[in-house]
Amino acid sequence: MKTVIALIITLATTIALTGCNTISGIGKDVQKVGQVVTSAGGK
Repeated sequence: MKTVIALIITLATTIALTGCNTISGIGKDVQKVGQVVTSAGGK
């Protein structure tokens, strides 16, 4: 289970870092990563 969460975090971080163009974009991407981690933890 820990490896699945680690994989999700790694993928989400990679997507967030490659997809954001501005400081505002970084904040939105970090928020999305938090939502993914939260939903993965609830399963």
